[in-house]
Amino acid sequence: MATATLRLQSPPTPPLDRHHLSTPRRRRHHLSTPHRRRHRTTLTFRAFSSLSPSPSPSPVLSSVTTFAPATVANLGPCFDFLGAAVDSLGDHVTLSLSPSSHHLTISHISGAPSLSLDPLLNCAGIAALAALKRLGIRGMGLTMTLQKGLPLGSGLGSSAASAAAAAVAVNAMFGGRLTETELVMAGLESEAKVSGYHADNIGPAIMGGFVLIRSYEPLDLVRVRFPEDKELVFVLVSPEFEAPTKKMRAVLKGEIGMEHHVWNCSQAGALVAAVMEGDLVGFGKAMSGDRIVEPKRAPLIPGMEAVKRAALEAGAFGCTISGAGPTAVAVVGEEEKGREVGERMVEAFARVGKLKANATVARLDGVGARVVGSKPL
Repeated sequence: MATATLRLQSPPTPPLDRHHLSTPRRRRHHLSTPHRRRHRTTLTFRAFSSLSPSPSPSPVLSSVTTFAPATVANLGPCFDFLGAAVDSLGDHVTLSLSPSSHHLTISHISGAPSLSLDPLLNCAGIAALAALKRLGIRGMGLTMTLQKGLPLGSGLGSSAASAAAAAVAVNAMFGGRLTETELVMAGLESEAKVSGYHADNIGPAIMGGFVLIRSYEPLDLVRVRFPEDKELVFVLVSPEFEAPTKKMRAVLKGEIGMEHHVWNCSQAGALVAAVMEGDLVGFGKAMSGDRIVEPKRAPLIPGMEAVKRAALEAGAFGCTISGAGPTAVAVVGEEEKGREVGERMVEAFARVGKLKANATVARLDGVGARVVGSKPL
């Protein structure tokens, strides 16, 4: 009997325009009410479903608008296998039927004029095409617009937010047949072409909350539940400085010493345990303890070491680089403290790094990418 093996590899495509070109815009504090998902449990999703559901679905909406949140990846010692979604910040995608066409087009992008309108060279376009392929849809005329709410090259999962919003928009347009894992896999095709094959941004961008990647082949995702009766506040401080993910990954060593391996594994285990227990002190301590990735990247971000020191001295439980940077992320237990910590971090970026920066106070987004508007046929 013949068997087929699903391999998570993307075919070669033309190189993308650099996704990280513009200067981050200044933002005010965002103190919105956290999005909560009720009765969530720790679940594992495995990627064994078909790439082409049959029969091919028909559209159920004439247009749909989706939102996908910003994400904080790595969280210190958890390089490439743990990330979290944060509220208030993110990207919007609107997808509409286009009867006069027989393919996907991107008609407009706001907030990032440097991005390509070619779907094959755009994060949202690549993810949308991957989702259409998984649904078995061909020759369908669709028009997409992308509203960037995240600065490019910020370490907040900008490309993942675009990809997540696009994949979820396609899925909603055709009746929501794809699973969360299939949506993540569609987003991974986009991420692989932009910054590398890693799911610690696209996973939480689609699923919400904390998401741990147990393995990549097969893709195995675990939702790690933070107690709903506990408070968790992120302080995100983004300087006006570009840190392309590919460049920041290039400085990392291919091999590490056993001592650092053991240390980082212990910190990663402690961090996951702290998340599940709602232990902010333990979370912050583990988050600040990376000895492998942060020491290589921090010197490339002007003032980063001083910013981390300022956050801890101001009362943050922990601080590290968000994703590949340059955004610094700190953890506190209340919004007022978050504003105070954010001010000290902004001052440190200006004083030591000679960089302007803006601070955002956000909470955990427990929902992930979702539909925020739609029109029936």
